Amino acid sequence: MQASDPTFPLFPICAFLGFVLSVIPLSWHFQAWNSGTCVFMIWVGCFCLVEFVNSLVWADTALNIAPFWCDISIQIIGAAGVGIPASTLCITRRLYRIISTRTVSITRDDKKRLIYEDLAIAVGLPLLVMLLHIIVQPHRFDILEEYGCSLPTYNTLPSYFLYYMWPILIGLVSFLYSSLTLRTFYLRRIQFNQILSSNNSINPSRYLRLMLLALIDIMCTIPLGIYIIYIELKGTHLAPWISWDDTHFDFGRVVLIPAAIWRSDSTHTVAVELNRWVPIFCAFIFFALFGFAEEALKNYRRAFWLIARRLGFRPASEGGASDQIKGGMFSG
Repeated sequence: MQASDPTFPLFPICAFLGFVLSVIPLSWHFQAWNSGTCVFMIWVGCFCLVEFVNSLVWADTALNIAPFWCDISIQIIGAAGVGIPASTLCITRRLYRIISTRTVSITRDDKKRLIYEDLAIAVGLPLLVMLLHIIVQPHRFDILEEYGCSLPTYNTLPSYFLYYMWPILIGLVSFLYSSLTLRTFYLRRIQFNQILSSNNSINPSRYLRLMLLALIDIMCTIPLGIYIIYIELKGTHLAPWISWDDTHFDFGRVVLIPAAIWRSDSTHTVAVELNRWVPIFCAFIFFALFGFAEEALKNYRRAFWLIARRLGFRPASEGGASDQIKGGMFSG
């Protein structure tokens, strides 16, 4: 396979690693009821997996060789573009709720209600946005050589309100929550450990790491969303919205774009590369923050000895390791 993409094979390798690194910590975050964090990992992992497949299948072609895959993957990419910042919003909401709470304990029903709220924001909102996007989707999909399947959007005014504005709007709300959290943290810093001691699913270290993850994602989401809008407006005129039939005329067509064409515009090239590298960056940042934490290392050891014992190996300290294994692979 001869690919002219200067990032090949680095990109598919990084995309696959991003997928793996996103799903490794998923199980113990499920155990801790961290719904916003779990959905963040799922969206990032799905985005990385789709980009991994696309970068291999269309490394040196723009032919429509997997139409059903494109139909699915463009929806995943579009939804993840909203789902990742929406998941960050759930994280910042939760962090603010924890640091500002006056309640000593939280009931199981309260936890369920918070999970439902997170799912409505981090899953329901992206799905709603993708339904709205159908209004401004002019044809089935695009295929960019070296990139793969791409979600087309009609460059008309409704597109900016129905689709493009959401990552920026969500990022701004997350920024507001983060600002309130930092302010409250400063005011209540003396009671910080005491506040978190009443919450079994989070400790001071994890709280601060989640805060850092949210801030990094916000710093990526808002500028990228603004830049994409800038790209759409640069050098082009907004097409008038006429009607549904006009926008969706010949909807079944697929636009094939060779790399020499889309890479000839440096501004558009930067937008494409940013769009596909940012989720990988998020995956690596997430693993750097959580993949080497104390709870992660405990789970690695449990998983290792669970597998090792089935292969006939025994830990040096049989008693201690046996206790860990008896407790289950992901026990708290």
